[in-house]
Amino acid sequence: MEQKSSKSGTIVLVVTLVGLLAASTAGGVHLWNSMESVEMSAHGWTAMIFGILASLGVGVGLMALVFISNRRGYDDRVS
Repeated sequence: MEQKSSKSGTIVLVVTLVGLLAASTAGGVHLWNSMESVEMSAHGWTAMIFGILASLGVGVGLMALVFISNRRGYDDRVS
C-alpha cells in the first residue's frame, strides 16, 4: 500500500510541475509577444548583459564552492 501511495504522490507532483512549467511558458510567450513595439537603448542592453553575466558568475562560483567543499571533505566533518 505504501508504494502505491508514494507512486501516486510522485505522479501528482510531476503533473503539477509540468502544468506550472506550461503555464509560465505560455505567460512568458504572451508577455514577449505583447512587447514588440518596446525598444531598449544601448544602456538597457548593457545592463541586461551585465546582469546575466553577474548571475551566471554567482551561480558558477557557488556551485564550484559546493564541489570543492565536497571533495575536500568539509561536508563530512561534524563539530
